[in-house]
Amino acid sequence: MSLTDRTPGAASAPAGPPAGGRRTGPTVADVVRAVTTGDLPVRVTGYDGSAVGPADAGITLAIRTERGLSYLLTAPGDLGMARAYVSGDLGLEGVHPGDPYEALRVLKDEMPLRMPPMGEALALVKGLGWERLMPPPPPPQEAAPRWKRVVNGLRHSRTRDSTAISHHYDVSNAFYEKVLGPSMTYTCAVFRSPGDTLEEAQRAKYDLVAGKLALKPGMRLLDVGCGWGGMVRHAAREYGVKALGVTLSRAQAEWARAAIEREGLGELAEVRHLDYRDAPREQFDAISSIGLTEHIGVRNYPAYFGALRSRLKPGGRLLNHCITRADNRAPHRSGAFIDRYVFPDGELAGPGRLISEIHDAGFEVHHEENLRQHYALTLAGWCRNLVEHWDFCVGEVGPGTARVWGLYMAGSRMAFERNGIQLHQVLATHNGPQGVDGYPLRPDWTP
Repeated sequence: MSLTDRTPGAASAPAGPPAGGRRTGPTVADVVRAVTTGDLPVRVTGYDGSAVGPADAGITLAIRTERGLSYLLTAPGDLGMARAYVSGDLGLEGVHPGDPYEALRVLKDEMPLRMPPMGEALALVKGLGWERLMPPPPPPQEAAPRWKRVVNGLRHSRTRDSTAISHHYDVSNAFYEKVLGPSMTYTCAVFRSPGDTLEEAQRAKYDLVAGKLALKPGMRLLDVGCGWGGMVRHAAREYGVKALGVTLSRAQAEWARAAIEREGLGELAEVRHLDYRDAPREQFDAISSIGLTEHIGVRNYPAYFGALRSRLKPGGRLLNHCITRADNRAPHRSGAFIDRYVFPDGELAGPGRLISEIHDAGFEVHHEENLRQHYALTLAGWCRNLVEHWDFCVGEVGPGTARVWGLYMAGSRMAFERNGIQLHQVLATHNGPQGVDGYPLRPDWTP
């Protein structure tokens, strides 16, 4: 297919040249035709007035500026698309920016891409101008590439982990209140049925964790990576547990402390701005880790689970809740978009690796379950909240950051639905002498 061929039945003729100038090179429509095959499921419009794809398509990709085209050409794949979209140089029309799920689904399933032959690609770039291959500065929401982060320390050093956590979590507590809802819980919920509200499902998740840990009044709970203190407050309020939560996010810790005071839980609940490695070494009856393992680095699993074991009484239980790969062969590091815009330095392992590391740290695993479908429902709920409160959220964090969140949550929902990633809860005990674990013959919690 040449640059001027049109896919039969799919492409409309490019519009005329923009006012005040003459077209002397390839159009945006030409570029799109060069890198796609077959019928386009969407319409693509360019800043130069050209267009390709059915006029009545429900979704339109609008490449609004030359910078947007440069983003797409200089970082092919999800990173270039993200840069153009976050900056506003690429528009997705026909979906709400707070939940672009349907556009992502169509692009993934129905947009056939191809790599043009070398001669065609060179002719295309020459016609566009070699300056198109000069990467524009990325949007301000983008974190530095991995190799530049060394100025903040080695990967998963204390300083660098703190910077990475701040990038994602210290956005705006008011923004998170609107997106996450009253529970302020930024982890997978547990749905008894698809009709459950997000708040009902988050309460069910905390009750499930509490049941697996066999929490009872007077026990001491350590919750590492506690976020805004949801588990800490739930354990104290509903189970009479003396709970300590630690988080590397200063903004989360401040919000959690205010919530503890507001709810009158100060005698039982506490949240500290602290690295999990600096958590008190006194012996706790139970430990929960809900959404922290993704941040600590796979090679640090032995030290991480070892640190948790050293803080847990013999016979005590650990509940580790985290996102995983679907298998043990997948790469640990995340893709470019997630790494630059969402979770810098985040890493995921397969469920087998996770369970093996927990065992090798001296725990005994008693139960494991995969909640990936629940996370897809959770993300759909967060997207609904973002759509509902879009204007407020844009006013709070700016349109670029709001678009990052809509894109990230909708894309993650699709990944969980399609088993690209999973969410596993692993329940284990720190056994005492002669293998005494305090665990009953059958689970003492409700599945």
